Amino acid sequence: MKVYFAGPLFTPYERAYIDQCAQRMRQAGMEVFVPHEIPLPDPVTPKFIFDTDAEAILNANVVLALLDGPSVDDGTASEIGIFWSEMRHDKTKKGMIGLVTDTRVIRDRNMVDGKGINLFVRGCIEDVGEVVDSFDKALDILSTWQQEMDS
Repeated sequence: MKVYFAGPLFTPYERAYIDQCAQRMRQAGMEVFVPHEIPLPDPVTPKFIFDTDAEAILNANVVLALLDGPSVDDGTASEIGIFWSEMRHDKTKKGMIGLVTDTRVIRDRNMVDGKGINLFVRGCIEDVGEVVDSFDKALDILSTWQQEMDS
């Protein structure tokens, strides 16, 4: 199963967390695309970023989207929308998982009413998957989807 791991990747902490999660998914036999692992040309261009990431999204079976922070990262929101649209006609797409680990987000947004998480973005995810508050929960769902795809 091919997983596209969307999320903010602008601080060392964000990248390290994404790397740790990707390693666990790979250990579980999943193929994981992590945007910050791709070598960048000099100079990096919007076309390169878009072409590279869009191709990976279109080839993925699943999107795991890290939703932490004061608002959903705009690039992550775009990736969610692209994948949701592809799911409308591509049966190789299994679903999406939104991952929220930020305790401020979990407490303030109550993980129920969506306060603070853009409701359209959350609606895209929940239309074809769910939002969870731990990577372990996300990995459980991913493992179930992987088994379903393998059978």
